[in-house]
Amino acid sequence: MPAVPTSARALTVVPLKYPGRWVLAIVILVLLALLVRAFVVADIDYAVVVEYLTVPGILEGVRNTLLLLLLSMALGLVLGVLTAVMRQSPNPVLRWVGGGYVWLFRGTPLLVQLLIWFNLAIIFNTFTIPGLVSMPMNTLMTPFLAALLGLGINEGAYISEIVRGGILSVDHGQREAASAIGMPRAKIMRRIVLPQAMRVIIPPLGNEFIACLKFTSLAYTISFSELLHSANKIYTANFKVIELLFTVTIWYLALTTVFSILQQMLEDRLGRSSPGSRPSFARRLRKNLALRRTA
Repeated sequence: MPAVPTSARALTVVPLKYPGRWVLAIVILVLLALLVRAFVVADIDYAVVVEYLTVPGILEGVRNTLLLLLLSMALGLVLGVLTAVMRQSPNPVLRWVGGGYVWLFRGTPLLVQLLIWFNLAIIFNTFTIPGLVSMPMNTLMTPFLAALLGLGINEGAYISEIVRGGILSVDHGQREAASAIGMPRAKIMRRIVLPQAMRVIIPPLGNEFIACLKFTSLAYTISFSELLHSANKIYTANFKVIELLFTVTIWYLALTTVFSILQQMLEDRLGRSSPGSRPSFARRLRKNLALRRTA
């Protein structure tokens, strides 16, 4: 092995300096400090923010928000899967109907859709199923039903694209092989394609679930008593507007955090058999606790 010259051994590596990074960091910290100071010196009673987190009116709004969220996502999931399958169908009528549904409801604002559903009595005076039921549309179309239809059908259009992307991610050769052994198209979709597509579908579907949670606040405009509307009824009486809005913000952040953790756990469960998959925080925590118990 050749000897290393003394001059070369004396060399030291000096890392590059980036003064701009320190300047940017200082600027950001100063801006954050000013922002915090503005909230501290503002005329905000933070005790009221905490006090109203658990009052009956706010808790009722939380329950209504969760009910609307779960039912809307259930409706959207059914419509989304059906529409995604229709758009993969060899039948051109089904493809056009599915594409038209996605085009219409993705192309119009959700708020407009909610208002149309709520005012549907202007178009249809009565809701009639011959021989079964007939009732005024104003009686049938309550704020809850209008919010459910508006959110659920709108979510169905977005979920259909998520599901369609998951279906297209599955190797087409598997469908051809299943078809070659005589498996019906519906069974191929149910037993082979959709189970594999779930790994691709779950992450964006979880994001859509959290987005729908925040979209429920738009039901405030049609007088449905979700979380924001419940807070509005309170601060209209006591004039604690910003305090109640902070209370609503805390609830939304708490619900979003819980659903994000559940989404991560579900992704981890579905990705266990995936090569190179990185375990989630929840899985690593369970593993560490198990190792400590056995130590």
